[in-house]
Amino acid sequence: MLRGMEPITHLMTGACLARAGFNRKAAYATLAMTLAAEAPDLDVLWAAGGPVAAFQHHRGITHTLVGLPFDGLIVLGAVWLVHRWRVRRAKRSGETKPLTAAPVRWGLLYGFVMIALLSHLLLDWTNNYGLRPFFPFNPRWYAGSIVFIFEPVLFVMLLIALIAPALFGLVGGEVGARREVFRGRGWAIFALAAMVGLWGWREVEHDAAVRLASTASYGAIDSGLAESADSSGGPDSAAQVLPAQVLRVTASPYPGNPYRWHTVVETPGYFQMATVDTLHSTVATDPEQDLFYKPPTTLATLAAKRSRLGEVYLDWSSWPVVTEIGPVAVMGAPAGTADWIAVRFMDLRFLYDTPMMQGRSDPPLSGTVYVDADRRVVRMELSGRVQR
Repeated sequence: MLRGMEPITHLMTGACLARAGFNRKAAYATLAMTLAAEAPDLDVLWAAGGPVAAFQHHRGITHTLVGLPFDGLIVLGAVWLVHRWRVRRAKRSGETKPLTAAPVRWGLLYGFVMIALLSHLLLDWTNNYGLRPFFPFNPRWYAGSIVFIFEPVLFVMLLIALIAPALFGLVGGEVGARREVFRGRGWAIFALAAMVGLWGWREVEHDAAVRLASTASYGAIDSGLAESADSSGGPDSAAQVLPAQVLRVTASPYPGNPYRWHTVVETPGYFQMATVDTLHSTVATDPEQDLFYKPPTTLATLAAKRSRLGEVYLDWSSWPVVTEIGPVAVMGAPAGTADWIAVRFMDLRFLYDTPMMQGRSDPPLSGTVYVDADRRVVRMELSGRVQR
């Protein structure tokens, strides 16, 4: 399920933070900060309760400023256990040399762990899934929507920063150069600075995409309005037709290309999706696929919205479309379910294709609620998984 920045980027970010200089101040900084950079995703354990439970608690309390100190204690406890194991092993073997190059400072290490934990929240904020850092005091979701769940440019920069020092160390060893105790500081700092620069670049292009989408003329709709005006009021009436009121606009990133964006424009009657190229200032749209008229509210959709899946989904989604599909055949359902009505939940931010997701044919983060003839919820599915 598409949910947030992939874990390897988180782990490499923590390792680069440690190599930027923190590993010189306290022992186990690299281990602790690498683990901490991914620790908030411990909420994956909620998957044991089913897909709706996993969805409800993903980027929940472990991704909040209230929960981070407890995440940090878990990481610090794990590192402390590693340290005790190493101490006992050294005593048994009679080893006398120091176990670590840097001093053991647990209080300072805890502070470094908190920095790595904050990096996780920052990385998660940059994509369009969002997070609630101020929960439970503020339930609002925040999403920068500037970086895809997997950003290949960022991934390669971090990977090079971690691998290059080892490669150059091998070359240095061949020529008899002295080996450094703490290697790779310059590479790590460069990668972290480049990450911030990439975010800034993408933020500029994101704002440009929003501007282009909000001011574009969408041909199919405009021509339809013009034809309607011509048929009702003559040739001069088309000039009097005003563009639809734009209520809000969002732009979601494509991986690798900072100039390409998936945009959604909301008007009082419909949603208009498009692909925006900020390099050439173009807005491309397909009238048959990119126009979503707002579906009517029915008894079935009202019942579905009150279901557990519906409440969780609408609490998270900022661009939902809830549509009654009608009676459908449900595989694996008991006999006598022909009157079940399916209601589908989708988020328009994810309805686009990339090499890593087929948002058009198989929209990620979509759910279905089935209600019977009495409008009782009888089945819930999220991303193809049934909630038991």
